[in-house]
Amino acid sequence: EVQLVESGGGLVQPGGSLRLSCAASGFTFGSTDMSWVRQGPGKGPEWVSAINSGGGSTYYADSVKGRFTISRDNAKNTLYLQMNSLKPEDTAVYYCARSTIVGNMVEYDGHSWGQGTQVTVSS
Repeated sequence: EVQLVESGGGLVQPGGSLRLSCAASGFTFGSTDMSWVRQGPGKGPEWVSAINSGGGSTYYADSVKGRFTISRDNAKNTLYLQMNSLKPEDTAVYYCARSTIVGNMVEYDGHSWGQGTQVTVSS
């Protein structure tokens, strides 16, 4: 059974930083592209970032490029998202998801998400 457990969220002030983690199990993590997706209050999901299975290629939404860094540790079956220079508009529940990267396109699994982790950016 696919299981994804997100952690690391919290309340931070604008300009602050946070590091999210996603612990994965139930599939071959080291052979799977991964994404971070977020969902703000009353909004649909917004793709944030993706990383290929080996970790050598990364992709970012324009809204977070230059501020967020996605990474992974395949030996630990863990995905990370380092978030710097946080803005109020980054406030959302953050989820990790299995993905498929084809050229410039990223598709993600909309079903096997974890419980998510809440990120609130407010002064």
